Amino acid sequence: MKGHPVLDQLATAGVRLGIERIGSFLLELGEPHRVAPVVHVAGTNGKGSVCAFVTAALVAAGYRVGTTISPHLEEVNERVLIDGAPVDDPTLVEAIEAVDRARWEWARKAGISGIPLTYFEFLIAVAFWVFARRRVEVMVVEVGMGGRLDATNVVHPAVCAIPHIGLDHQAELGATIGLIAGEKAGILKRGVPAVIGGLPTEAREVFEAVALRLGVPLWKPGAHLRREQRRDGRWSFSTPAGGLAEVQLGLEGAHQGGNALVAYGALMLLRQQGFLLPDEAIRRGFSTAWIGGRLETVAPDLLVDGAHNEDGARALAAYLQGRARKSPRILLFGMGEGRDAAAVLRPLLPVVDEVVTTAGSHFKARDPMELASSLADLDVVLSAAGPIEDALPEVYAEAGETVVAGSLYLVGAVKALVRAGALRDVTRG
Repeated sequence: MKGHPVLDQLATAGVRLGIERIGSFLLELGEPHRVAPVVHVAGTNGKGSVCAFVTAALVAAGYRVGTTISPHLEEVNERVLIDGAPVDDPTLVEAIEAVDRARWEWARKAGISGIPLTYFEFLIAVAFWVFARRRVEVMVVEVGMGGRLDATNVVHPAVCAIPHIGLDHQAELGATIGLIAGEKAGILKRGVPAVIGGLPTEAREVFEAVALRLGVPLWKPGAHLRREQRRDGRWSFSTPAGGLAEVQLGLEGAHQGGNALVAYGALMLLRQQGFLLPDEAIRRGFSTAWIGGRLETVAPDLLVDGAHNEDGARALAAYLQGRARKSPRILLFGMGEGRDAAAVLRPLLPVVDEVVTTAGSHFKARDPMELASSLADLDVVLSAAGPIEDALPEVYAEAGETVVAGSLYLVGAVKALVRAGALRDVTRG
């Protein structure tokens, strides 16, 4: 489902951090967020991949799993998953309409004026509504932004997982790694075990301090979590609760080893709480885990990746560095307003031959000419193209390899164009 009138109304309403509104509304809705144990996943990068690994392993073990992630690439259904698959349109429409009716009644009772709930708050409520009615046995919930004041922080998790902390959303979360870590550590709950990835020292120290204050058993790399990759690409993982070898990951990129390690730690903490998670189910889940827009090949020599911050760009650059280069390798680059485009692009310059700026239709997308102008000081062959529907066929025709990055919304637009046949008649040089 591409959209819905209710969602279209909410789409440009902006962001309002805080959990009081959504907490009050979910109480009115019957507390659907408390129907099952929750794995709560926060972080700057990697949280979608961790959600995919955890979900796939739980499903392989026989559990009925509700997963909510954001943003979606093409269809809203991608935000509400049952056993790893997007819910069908009729279910989603029913949920939207039920939540819509409930929010207006709640607002009337509470004396709330204006539009009750933001876009993100509304869709989180929709996800929980669906999960309650599908009687899921466990929920995997991805934080939208930050943690402490994110709408998902109304949950009472069984396990928390944080794979990565970096600079992103500084205007909302703070200008330093420490401040951002403090916001993301806000998902930790007293006594609830948590697992973190290889965080920067400043971020790790924040999590250690919060964990100590709240009595949180905290697993971290080195002390509790270890991973190793063999020459054939298979991984082994170990934790205080057990280890797993001969694991083939379903997601591309060496950085996914760190995400899988955090996911494995979260699953072992669930196992300690009584979840039946056989090694073979985890191994099978990790090998089939998938999430769109992350190092995804969508057509011959056309790679899309949602890298939209500096650390994400570094991971993409490392992946491209290890691939045979088909010249010219052209990067189609588009970003949203408020992001440091030069910081994102710099790590990619050594692994591409040319950069072409473009934009999707999302209202936050930067104008390609303005974006190119802001990057003019970088040492790269740079040009500005039109909207992505025009730029994609033009670049694909002349490139040996085309890479699309800078925005998950741009990646979603490219996937939709390819599926609609936009490249069907393109003759490549």
